Amino acid sequence: MKQSELFPKTRKTAPKGAESINHQLLVRAGFMDQLMAGSWTLLPLGFRVVSKINQIIREEMNAIGGQEMLMPLLHPKSIWNETERWDKASEIMYKLKDPRGKEYVLSFTHEEIVMDLIRKNINSYQDLPLAVYHFSTKFRNEPRAKSGILRGREFMMKDLYSTHATEKDLYSYYEKVKQAYSKIFKRIGFDFRITEAAGGVFTDRNTHEFQVIAENGEDTIYFCQNCEWGSNKEIFKGKEGDICPSCKSGKVKISRGIEVGNIFPLGKWYAEKMGVNFTDKDGSLKPVWFGSYGIGSTRVMGAAVEVSNEDKGIIWFDAIKPFDVHLVELTGAKKTAEIYKTLIENKIDVLWDDRELGAGEKFADSDLIGIPIRLVVSEKTGSELEWKLRSSDKLKLMAIDEVINKLKAR
Repeated sequence: MKQSELFPKTRKTAPKGAESINHQLLVRAGFMDQLMAGSWTLLPLGFRVVSKINQIIREEMNAIGGQEMLMPLLHPKSIWNETERWDKASEIMYKLKDPRGKEYVLSFTHEEIVMDLIRKNINSYQDLPLAVYHFSTKFRNEPRAKSGILRGREFMMKDLYSTHATEKDLYSYYEKVKQAYSKIFKRIGFDFRITEAAGGVFTDRNTHEFQVIAENGEDTIYFCQNCEWGSNKEIFKGKEGDICPSCKSGKVKISRGIEVGNIFPLGKWYAEKMGVNFTDKDGSLKPVWFGSYGIGSTRVMGAAVEVSNEDKGIIWFDAIKPFDVHLVELTGAKKTAEIYKTLIENKIDVLWDDRELGAGEKFADSDLIGIPIRLVVSEKTGSELEWKLRSSDKLKLMAIDEVINKLKAR
């Protein structure tokens, strides 16, 4: 894509009131725009990043048997009354009434909707287990809609739901999801910990959160230096330096974190409330066991910027970069269009800075946008390209064939 055609242009200064790093950099670099507190437009660059995040998630959900679908965002009051969450979760709901007096809520989650689907379509133990997921907008009446895209009132989420014939099967799948989430966040590039947490408005069982280690994180987490044990501050009564309650040998460390995913073993409660039953092998009628698993896609983008940046701008993790390379054309460059065409023909996704601007301004924008590899074409480089990693100051001249081979090997 030609940068001269990219919408919108970069900004030299951060928007007024932007406190968090992701708010400042994502707006300045043209990845997102704020409509109002907690409400964001994903601009073309931002949509590219979130689409790559979603594809990584999709691949790992499919690998554990998840089937993708799409559920409604507008829900009738009646279905939320079945679990009494119309009142219990009222504080975070956006409720509305139509001209005929019927009441609705904008989706903040989809447990009730999935349970309604299951009771319409599941009859026997032979229909179980089942796992379905979707990517959709969520609406939550967040009282502190700040921290950029990390804490929104409207945001994109992947939620997976699983139903099972037994508690053992639920927890077996729960562990599979835990492993799949770990693969997702490793693929993205995060340093993260899995921590135990309370279930909030979803369940009275303990759940697990996936916390990215971040200096500016809103959460306080504790974890073991030797084993995989971790806990959110809200349920851990100890302190840093204590002996790990799990392995009994490592010491407990404390850190700030950004929650990017959570998983909930919901048990039979939803099925019992909504009459979601199946016929077991012995002919008896039993409630299904239920699990819920979420990842905030837009939140993941914000978290990535919070932990991978420097003064000049964003440094995108390779797996979620908006383009493969940033091709920067300087005055006196020859055959840039030919180079661009060659890269495209080799299936390399390119942002070509073809604008009539000075080198300093182009390099500043390149650093701000944060594409991991910059290729410079100038009078000085001649028939070669200057290769530079966003995370390094080292420069190297390469022929186009060498550049292509190196990109394909990454």
